[in-house]
Order: sequence, then C-alpha cells, then structure tokens
Amino acid sequence: MNFSANLSMLFKEVPFVERFERARLAGFDAVEFWWPGDDDLDVVAAAVGDSGVSVVLFNFDAGDMAAGDRGLLSDPERQHRFTENLPTALEFARRVECGQLNALVGVELPGGRREEQLALATQNLRFAAREAAAIGAKVLIEAINTLENGPYLVSRTADAATLLERVQEPNVALQYDAYHMQRMEGNLAATIRAYGDQIAHVQIADCPGRGEPGTGEINFPYLFHVLDEIGYPGHVGLEYTPTTETTEESFGWMVRS
Repeated sequence: MNFSANLSMLFKEVPFVERFERARLAGFDAVEFWWPGDDDLDVVAAAVGDSGVSVVLFNFDAGDMAAGDRGLLSDPERQHRFTENLPTALEFARRVECGQLNALVGVELPGGRREEQLALATQNLRFAAREAAAIGAKVLIEAINTLENGPYLVSRTADAATLLERVQEPNVALQYDAYHMQRMEGNLAATIRAYGDQIAHVQIADCPGRGEPGTGEINFPYLFHVLDEIGYPGHVGLEYTPTTETTEESFGWMVRS
C-alpha cells in the first residue's frame, strides 16, 4: 500500500513549508495537501523540490475553510474566485508535477437552489477538467459528510458518481474518503468494490474522532485488503488528526498493518 501524508492535517507542530521535509524524514515519498492559502507558492514549490517528495494531490482553493466554506464551484456569486484560482492552481500543479487536483463543490445555499447549484458545479468541473487536460492532470470529486461540514451538496458516494457522470470528461474521477463515508453511509468495502473503477484517490481517518487508524471503529487492514483486491493503483492519503503528542508517534499503526 502506498501512503501519502496530508500536510494540512499532519506535522502541524511546524509551519506548512517545513512539513515536506518532516514527511520525508518520517519515511514518506509522497504528500498531499489542501490549497496552501496564504503561503507563497514559490516557497512551497521550493520546499517540495528540496525535500524530494512527490505531490500526488492538492485541493483547488475552497474558500475560507475555517469560516465554513467547502468549495466555490456552486455559488454563483463567488464562482469567480474558483475560475481565478484555476490557472494559478494548474500552473502550480505543473511546477510540482502533481497530476490530481481535488475540487470541493460547495454547500447548499438557502432558497431551494440545489439543482441550480449542481448545474453550475457541473459546468465549472467540466471547464476545469478541460483546462487540466492540457497538463495531463485529473480533477477529482469528493463526497464529504454533512455532520461536520454543513449542507455539503455531494455527501454520498452515489451523489459524487452521479455528478461525475454529468460532467462527462475522461479526466474526472472520484476521491473516496473513508472517514467521511463511514459517517454518512458506512458499508465501505462494498462501496469501494462497486465504485473502484472510478476512484482515483483514497483518503483515510478513523471514525469517530478523525484520528489515526486504530483509534476508532474502521477495520483498516480489511479495507486495505479490499483496495488490493480491486487492484487500486493509487495512494492512500493520511488525512487524520493525530491523537498523539507528535505526528510521528501516530504512525505506529503502519507497522501493524
């Protein structure tokens, strides 16, 4: 199993740009992260190069996450922020040789505009996919739970797959997050088997609590067996909040897996 360290969740003991080297020293050759926010992209790219790790995924700008934003693609008043971020994100992906970008869709707005929002998200995903194809990159769609993230528009695997079908671009795929889907629907193994050919990236955290594997109810050794069984070729992103004093101490489960 190939693991990637999510640097937006792990190694928070140090500033973001220092986490690339920390990941390498911990034994990772691959990392992922959310949109770097206010960090200088030149500095981030230099940190990637200096550490020698591969970037396997990062998110497009999803807005003010701390304030509750979960993507901008479906908000007609703020979609311009996504379209403005798109060329910047793709150029950064080219620089760090990242082939996958996750596009959070956004939360449902008041007023019963769900279908209108999904149509707008479809349009923006299609445009992003066509732009990403020019650098050989994929755009990913992720379902996330509504219990912690507000009324997110795509909260179940079937919803994400339906949106994928609506977009109809060959370089759009699913990002499957075991933590979010355990909270929303359970039945992880059967879902992975059913949608495996559409899944380009997997992320994990245990449930409840979003800690490292072994702190909750998910049977991760079996889940990894299922991923091997379906021939999943990608990385498994560690997108959890360590329950240990340091991030490095949270990796004991990897020895046991």
